[in-house]
Formats: sequence, structure tokens, C-alpha cells
Amino acid sequence: MTPLAVSRRGFIRTVTGGAVGGAVLYAFPEDARAKYILALDQSVDGEDEAFWKFVRTQFPLSRDVTYLNNGTMGVSPFVVIDAVRAELEDVDSHGRYGGWEDVRPKLAALAGASVEEISLTHNVTEGICVVAAGLPLKRGDEVILTDHEHAGNAIPWLARARRDGIVIRYFSPARQAAVTLERIEALINSRTRVIAVPHITCTTGQVLPGREISRLGREKGIWVMLDAAHTPGMMPLDVKALGCDFLATCGHKWLLGPKGTGFLYVRRELAELLEPHWVGGGVDTGWDVRKGTLTLRTDAHRFDFATQSSALYVGLGAAVDFIHNLGQENVTRRGRVLANRLRVRLAELGDRVEILTPSEEGGYGSVLGFRLKNYPFDKLQQLLYEKHHIVTRAVPENGLNSNRISMHCYNTPAEVDLVADVIRTVA
Repeated sequence: MTPLAVSRRGFIRTVTGGAVGGAVLYAFPEDARAKYILALDQSVDGEDEAFWKFVRTQFPLSRDVTYLNNGTMGVSPFVVIDAVRAELEDVDSHGRYGGWEDVRPKLAALAGASVEEISLTHNVTEGICVVAAGLPLKRGDEVILTDHEHAGNAIPWLARARRDGIVIRYFSPARQAAVTLERIEALINSRTRVIAVPHITCTTGQVLPGREISRLGREKGIWVMLDAAHTPGMMPLDVKALGCDFLATCGHKWLLGPKGTGFLYVRRELAELLEPHWVGGGVDTGWDVRKGTLTLRTDAHRFDFATQSSALYVGLGAAVDFIHNLGQENVTRRGRVLANRLRVRLAELGDRVEILTPSEEGGYGSVLGFRLKNYPFDKLQQLLYEKHHIVTRAVPENGLNSNRISMHCYNTPAEVDLVADVIRTVA
């Protein structure tokens, strides 16, 4: 989908349940709503502040805070909240069972995968645990990580090392993709079995060269697992183009879906390679206690089992629709507009600030990580929140001791300027 492929009319239909002008546009004044109905077929522009102001009204964001921590938790729009509520009420009105699996085709289309390659999970970590625990690794086998991991991609591998004696090796991502690849290749030896790295780091929002890492893995006979917690919703996702073997993500960050949702992609020919450790109804094609027999599914569905919340997954489907109809490329471009604005403002501080997120083309999205030279990172986060009600994230992981600003389509240039102005007072 190109940036110009999505019109205001298509997005308005999304947030009004299909009837342009016929349903309430949440918190949007009548005169402004009329203006947009008259201009519905104009294309969306990343710097069309009037339109993005309209998009902001579709979220229940409090005016009491400036929310710049989407990398931890995204804010769901009203249409997602309403979808969850409606499904809950319908389930409890009829005592209906099932329905959560209905979202699988939509998630497969989002990821560029087949339905058989998608397992429904509750978060990124759950998907990573499936892979880290299920791969046939033995004592002495090596797994390559970064030193910018979230706990969700570090702890499952560290636990496997503690349990089975595998060896963890790590590298620091470079500001240039080519150098990052060189650092990975330098760690590879005859014992390397897995490269498990973030597609977008949680620390600085750096986009690692996922396609090239996957190609390197294939050439060396090494499995590649991508932690894509931040990818869908921030930028287009295509697992076939990436070429990875496994990819885990969640619904509660840039996808703007309900908390407690996610999915795992498992390349079709590798599904039986992974041994499921948590099992139950749905992972099998047949079982018989009397005979002591169990036949597991041979696709990724073998990793999701038993009763789940149809309401949460219906909400996730609504979130996918919301992003799709707004236009993923439009959202991506908007995020970069805001990130670049913050980069320019912080660069005005000269050597008083170190900007950690690369500026290399393709190396960043809608996140900016930085470190002040003369002001502690934890005190800055505290100052921003307690005195100015600005929500951000401190980044203590592996001694990085920095700060992260992460933005989405509901953020504004005024919010970017506000946080930059506050930082200037202490830099």
C-alpha cells in the first residue's frame, strides 16, 4: 500500500463503522467534522496537521499527560475498545465458545505469511519462549544476541543456557547496518545455531538489517529469530521479504491493539522442528488416553492451545483494520516526521547531548534514544513525568543509561517541542 493509496474517506469509514458522516466521530466538533466530510478524498500527508489532529480525537488520551512512551504500551483507539466490549457482551449473551481463531487470516495477511504459519500468543515474550525452549539445542551450542535486548528476548535464552548449557554470545549494534552485519559474522563459528535479535531495538528504536541478517543466517545454516515487538504498526511487515525463520510480535505497541495479544510466525517447513512445551486442546489432530496416543499438528497452530479471549483477538483484528485503513505507510511517514523534528531540536544542544538512534536511511522509525552528558537519565525521566506530566522511558538495560522518546500517529509536533523545551532546561 503506497502512502497515497489511503483516503480520508476510507479512514472515516473505519472509525464510524462504515457510514461516512452517519455515525459519531468521537470527540470531533460538528464544524470540523463537516470540513473533513467535504475533503474526504484528499490523500493523507505526513505533515497535514489538521488531519492528524482529527486522528488524535479517535483515542481516549487524557489531556492531563503528554504520552510519549508508545514503545512500552500503545493506546488503543475507540474502535478497538468498542470491538472488545461488543464481543464480550455477545459472548456473555449467548454463552458462545471460540472465535479467537477468526483473526488468524488477518494477522497472516498483515505479516505476509500463510495462515498455517501464524500462532496466536499473548505477547512477544510468549512467542520467543516457544522458539527458545523448542529448538533442538544441546550443551555448547551458541546463540547470538545483542546487548540492546528487552528482557523478553534475553531471559528466555538465558534460561535455556542455565537449563541446558547453551552459550550466549552478544554484540553491540553499530550505527551503520553494514558494520552491524560484520559484527554478527565475526561471532559466528561452527557452534553457532541461532541468531536471535530485535528487528527494532527497544532501547533506541534502531532498525537492524533484518533481511541481511536472515540472508547471513541462511548462508551459514543458522536459524534466525526476530523480536519484532515494535515493527507492525510502526512500519510495514513482510516476513517473506525479511526471510527470517521465526518472528514474534505483540498487539499492544504500535498495532494499538488490546493488551494481552500477539502472534508468532514460524516458517512452514520448520514447525515440526520446534517441540511445544505448553500443550492442550487445539495443538493436536487426535489423541486417545486409552491408547496413549497423541498426534500433534504439523503447523504453527501446535503452539496455541485451549481457551483464549475472543474479545481480545477481535479487538486485535479491529486494530489491524484501523492501521490498514489509515495506511501503514502514512503512519510510518508520520512517525519519522515527529522523530526527525525531535532529532533536530535535540541537536541544537550540541555536545551536551548524544543522540543514540542512527540517522542512516532505513535505520530508524518513530523512536529517538539519547543521553544527556550532564544530567542523569533516571532523573530526567522523573523530571519529565513528575513536573511536566510527560510519559517517557528510561533505558537502564545493560548499562545504556539513556532515555527514549517513542511516538505514534496520535502525537503532535507541539508535544515534541514540549519535551525538547523541558530537556533544554537541564541539559
